[in-house]
Amino acid sequence: MRNMPLEKRGITNSRMVLGCMGFGGDWDNSPITSEQVLLAEKAVNAALEAGITMFDHADIYTRGKAETIFGKVLQSKPGLREKIVIQSKCGIRFQDEMGPGRYDFSKQHILSSVDGILSRLGIEYLDILLLHRPDPLMEPEEVGEAIRLLEESGKVRSFGVSNMNVGQMKLIHTYSGIPLVVNQLEMSLGKLDWLDQGIHVNQAAGMASHFAEGVIEHCMRKEIQLQAWSPLARGVFTGSGAFSTEQEKVTAELVDKMASEKETTKESIVLGWLMRHPARIQPVIGTTNSERILNCRDAVNQAENMTREEWYSLYVSARGKRLP
Repeated sequence: MRNMPLEKRGITNSRMVLGCMGFGGDWDNSPITSEQVLLAEKAVNAALEAGITMFDHADIYTRGKAETIFGKVLQSKPGLREKIVIQSKCGIRFQDEMGPGRYDFSKQHILSSVDGILSRLGIEYLDILLLHRPDPLMEPEEVGEAIRLLEESGKVRSFGVSNMNVGQMKLIHTYSGIPLVVNQLEMSLGKLDWLDQGIHVNQAAGMASHFAEGVIEHCMRKEIQLQAWSPLARGVFTGSGAFSTEQEKVTAELVDKMASEKETTKESIVLGWLMRHPARIQPVIGTTNSERILNCRDAVNQAENMTREEWYSLYVSARGKRLP
């Protein structure tokens, strides 16, 4: 397979990312337990065994506990920091005494958020910082200044976004002057508007789409790494049994059949299908289950060997209707 955009930039060759949203248990202010730390350590070990050396965070994940726990894991493994890539996100704020749940791309919030992230993780710099979902009140000059200050200070080495369209990415780049290296979006066999361009699936249902402006093609042209959150579609094709439609059930049966024939796991088939796309999509696997993480390790091999016919069989099945 061709190199991923992040690999071309010399940032990482990790074909997959472990999402750490589940580290820390409940999304409340309850104390961190030794059991939660142990669960995170097992997940990190499984990721490393599966060849995953990139880890994804956000300042809001379990209200900061996810980053704090990951920091404890780093402390217990001297030398690990230098061998991995750490990415985090900021820009979402919970409801508090100041107001409702909201987005905040103000310069002050971005800078203070990064300081908090670094403190919780116990590290000196982030490899990548993502702006976490669009803020309708974004002042591009402020965002640009915050990005430049973080780069100049050495606190953040590269920048990206999450859930943004082409126009939003172009606006941020114009005012920061620093190339974006990542756009993280929901993409999976169960979420197909990134392939259907929001016409056949989402717009027909009256739903908004991040993909209507050709974001996939833009990221490919600019060599911005596309990362997929929820790439396993919440387990619907790999064993959850929670089918919403008949086409999900049929597609799950096809995934199971292919996995059996190829002597691999269902997770590797689903991820391999996603990674087979020419954009060299990088899945962010959001689980703390060590067994499920290890079940993903054959995904690269499946992507490299999946035929065009096999890929389209899964695509047409998941769409629930034939292509024109």
